[in-house]
Amino acid sequence: MDESITAPDVNRQMCPSRLVLEHVTSRWGVLVLAALLERSYRFGELRRTVGGVSEKMLAQTLQTLERDGFVHRDAKQVIPPRVDYSLTDLGREAAEQVWALARWTELRLDAVFTAREAYDEARAASPRT
Repeated sequence: MDESITAPDVNRQMCPSRLVLEHVTSRWGVLVLAALLERSYRFGELRRTVGGVSEKMLAQTLQTLERDGFVHRDAKQVIPPRVDYSLTDLGREAAEQVWALARWTELRLDAVFTAREAYDEARAASPRT
């Protein structure tokens, strides 16, 4: 079989790697992975840590990341029930990658704002066609 056809290629429209990339780099995926880099969390703790995420979106994100093998869900059979979320080895590897990008974004935010300002000023000054 020709490997060039079956080898993963994120630029290929139907490549399954695109969906995995979407899960890891989604708005909540990045933040959940980054939080779990620190330590394991219970659901409520994680929701408070990842500001602005709804209960529904956090549950969906965790389930997706668990299905992809990035997050481990540890349900303890105690009363009251206790569920802890942590990263798998694969999840830690992915989290380190997206966390580096998130940190870079924080560090370069001033440059982005400067670029936006320059862009907006140039657009406002140029005649519309």
